Amino acid sequence: MQRKIVSWIIFLLLLSALPLVIGEHGYAMRIVTLVLLFAAMGQSWNIVGGLANQISLGHAAFFGIGCYSSTLLLIHFGLTPWIGIVVGMLIACVASLILSMPTMRLRGHYFALATLAFGEVMRAIANTWSSLTGGPVGISVPFSKDSSFMLMQFKSNIPYYYLMLGMLVITTGVFLAISYSKLGYRLRAIKENQDAAEVIGIHTTRIKILASVISAALMAACGTLYAQFNFFFDPDTAFSLVDISVKVALFCIVGGLGLAAGPILGAFIILPLEEILNIYLASHGAGVAQLAYGMILILIILLEPNGLLKLPARIRQYFRPKTTLGTSVH
Repeated sequence: MQRKIVSWIIFLLLLSALPLVIGEHGYAMRIVTLVLLFAAMGQSWNIVGGLANQISLGHAAFFGIGCYSSTLLLIHFGLTPWIGIVVGMLIACVASLILSMPTMRLRGHYFALATLAFGEVMRAIANTWSSLTGGPVGISVPFSKDSSFMLMQFKSNIPYYYLMLGMLVITTGVFLAISYSKLGYRLRAIKENQDAAEVIGIHTTRIKILASVISAALMAACGTLYAQFNFFFDPDTAFSLVDISVKVALFCIVGGLGLAAGPILGAFIILPLEEILNIYLASHGAGVAQLAYGMILILIILLEPNGLLKLPARIRQYFRPKTTLGTSVH
């Protein structure tokens, strides 16, 4: 346990010092900032998808709620995004309850399809309710010429970087707190065998709903941060199935489901890989970068289906000297 704590502290210190190496401006700084935000989103998804094995494909709905809630409150009422982020989290909790109460009794691909449908419904509502959301045209966050902490707007990328790093620390802290609590042990029991968990007295539906609500609230908070960092979004971006729901699940699958470091490793691999392939292969023809990206992800998952964090243990197991049963030394 002490070794893990030291490792996390060292990793956090390295991330804190990274802007000194990259610089406050430039494309690289923007990408690293987004990596931290998406890692936090992956950690939020990991609570329900990793610990309870409830593979949600609708987390973009909560992300979009966070984007629109804070932005609309800022536009129409002049409320600071710091209040908007709390309101967005509360709305996401209610939306998660509405979704979870009928769907948490479902399992496997039935649950995944139900959550996917919820995300698509939210995207359709945002596209058609133009008077509120701006519809397909999108919506812009009111821009301030000067840096403003209350408006969560800064001229330099460094404050945004530390905001995203703080969000990653919060989501990881919540994940670890849940993981080592009674809730975490109950979620693992549900993941291993839901029927057996019910036999020993665990109210499986209630526990999964609680995990889902916490996950949704954190995802909405990430949505608010994204809106303030990007200054513009539309329904197809905020409620995107591929770029939000699938991608955050992919971070956890590539890094390691149910592990605190899983979505962080996944985000630090997948997002930079995607950007590098787009830079060097996009000019070679339409779809070439996406084809290479997909093939690399398939190879990674084939190499270690349980996540890259499990790969070192697998390598050690492979090279460990094999003993023969039944032999004795005289």
